[in-house]
Amino acid sequence: MLAGAALVWAVTARTFRDAEGSLGGTFVVPLALAAAFALIALFGRPGRLAFLRWSGLALVGQAVTLQLMRAGPLIGYQHYVEPSLLLSPAHRPWLAFLAIQSLIVGVALFRVLPSLRARISAPASTGRLVAVALVFTAGAATLSRSPVGYASEIVLATYFQLLQLATVILAALAAPRDLVAAIRRRLEAWRGSEEAESGFFRTDGFVLGAALWAVLVTALLCFFVYERHPHVPDEVAYLLHAKYFARGLLELPLPPVPEAFDIDLFTYEATRWYSPVPPGWPAVLAAGSLLGVPWLVNPLLSGLAVWLAYVLLRAIYDTTTARIATILLCASPWFLFLGMSFMSHQLTLVVALAGAVAVARLRRTGAALWTVPAGVALGVLALLRPLEGFVAALLLGFWTLGGTGTRMRRVGLLATMAVVSMATASITLPYNHHFTGRAMLFPIMAYTEARFGPGSFAMGFGPDRGLGWPGLDPFPGHGAIDVIVNTNLNLYQVNIELLGWSAGSLLLIALLAVSRSRRRADVWMLAAIGSIIAAHAFFWFSGGPDFGARYWYLILVPCVALTARGLAVVSQVLADHADRARPMLAAMILVAGTLVVFMPWRSADKYHHYRMMRPDIRRLEAEHGFGRSLVLVRGRRFPDYMSAAVYNPVDLESAAPVYAWDRSDDVRRQLLEAYRDRPVWIVDGTTNTNGRFRVVAGPLEAERLLTESAGAH
Repeated sequence: MLAGAALVWAVTARTFRDAEGSLGGTFVVPLALAAAFALIALFGRPGRLAFLRWSGLALVGQAVTLQLMRAGPLIGYQHYVEPSLLLSPAHRPWLAFLAIQSLIVGVALFRVLPSLRARISAPASTGRLVAVALVFTAGAATLSRSPVGYASEIVLATYFQLLQLATVILAALAAPRDLVAAIRRRLEAWRGSEEAESGFFRTDGFVLGAALWAVLVTALLCFFVYERHPHVPDEVAYLLHAKYFARGLLELPLPPVPEAFDIDLFTYEATRWYSPVPPGWPAVLAAGSLLGVPWLVNPLLSGLAVWLAYVLLRAIYDTTTARIATILLCASPWFLFLGMSFMSHQLTLVVALAGAVAVARLRRTGAALWTVPAGVALGVLALLRPLEGFVAALLLGFWTLGGTGTRMRRVGLLATMAVVSMATASITLPYNHHFTGRAMLFPIMAYTEARFGPGSFAMGFGPDRGLGWPGLDPFPGHGAIDVIVNTNLNLYQVNIELLGWSAGSLLLIALLAVSRSRRRADVWMLAAIGSIIAAHAFFWFSGGPDFGARYWYLILVPCVALTARGLAVVSQVLADHADRARPMLAAMILVAGTLVVFMPWRSADKYHHYRMMRPDIRRLEAEHGFGRSLVLVRGRRFPDYMSAAVYNPVDLESAAPVYAWDRSDDVRRQLLEAYRDRPVWIVDGTTNTNGRFRVVAGPLEAERLLTESAGAH
């Protein structure tokens, strides 16, 4: 059933589009309605109809709420439409539905509120409830240029979250006792399997199914939604980097006309060009490039991440918590969409989890041998994303020191781990020296300093920090105001993307954080989240809106673990033991909303042709048989030329098509002279056509074009 759901997402994301653009995700409303009617038709019988109706209302309510959201495929943070536009003809039907839903929910809440209060055995204090309410509200919307607009959006977004939360609570309360009992028996069976799953690395059917689900879904999303094509400038650099790594090359000879092959995150020197990004991820991606399937690397890593997360969580928590957290991970839009991409974050997560699993094993067995894989993981993490490597080293170092044994032994284990990690990370020193002439100067730092000035990409505070991106970095330099803004942006994205729940993703984490039922493991998880957030406060950029709060990505597993623990804490406050599975039922309804509503909406509305990047060159090459030709791409550097550049061969003198940027008359003349012996095609990019790439002319003779150009001048 889950595999079928994955295919439905992928196909609907591809099908419900017009020829040139997006339908804005409006199709999720009929999709939610169809799901609601299907639930009633398939499972509706006396005693369950009320539960199914409330569940259907929750699905449709989430879909309708998303119609009031301004998101779309262009770069930017999503917001609700302005209050002045809410009453426009386009939005009146959605507002009318939400008004009716509010009335129905309000009446029902008034009726059940007395019995609901009676079911709670340990009501929280006012101070704790206020703290939870602040988190719930703060994550509901993000900053706007207008303070008044931001304040009104906070009120509107908080109300929508409360409305959908109330609908889900009413659905859980309406569930018949036999359904609640069935869920309780399943949870008890998981608790009863503790002894049977005593092996540390035990791989049972549950985790195998979860890992396969992650591989299948991310692969389908990459194939149908992402179209196996990069959409972010970083991804283009990673893929080209991986392509020449797969050929055993560290760099490429300078193209005949460098200006025509100009792309982001590439350094052009007198005799060579190369990508300055850290080499760890391109080296792994090169394995997929060598086999012709680089798009499958992250889906496979997603399955590995699920398995490692489960192993780690079972070492820290009970089986029930580990399984619930794993299910939440497998349904997380943040996790699944990054697994669809060509970004480096999924590998970073896998390596961090591998290091944590090694330390967990070290703490359990005391075997010093486990310091080696832990140290290697930390070293590799430093090669991938140095800041994440630093934070992980601190966290795992403290966790190692908190283990058993004498103080000297624990210090010795930590020292061994540190030596191994530094030895692993040091393999980048000759790589750095090869490109920058200094072992301690990373190519990416040299690249940014050359382009944007000294200190522009460095950690810390000051007026010289930043690359001058006013749309994504509103204040020059980096100071306290930037920390506040970046934290707000990322907190909002976590609330939206972590679980994709209509009631927000942070509520249960906040409830656990203020609860007296916190365990030591919960404190460790909260500390991990706080450390990652605090470390990134020293960097000028939030990470932008690509794939959620991606710079905070390592908080993902702690967040799903704390969400699972938050469910347990909510269950414990219910007086009737028979009711304690109802919070789990509410979570299941919210997860269903993610799978049926949020994922298809986000797939179609944002990630298909995200940032106007399209794989049309691949289609045009198949249709026209470019062969050994020169293809001139007209339009902007990004997205037009970079959409084509990713299909360039490593050897620009090979018999394959060569895609060059037709950026000016002078550059075109130089290209035609350099490739006189090739037929020429001229292609307009998406910013010229406002849609698909289109062949304008070709095949043409280079000599003829040169003659015409000379005559024109």
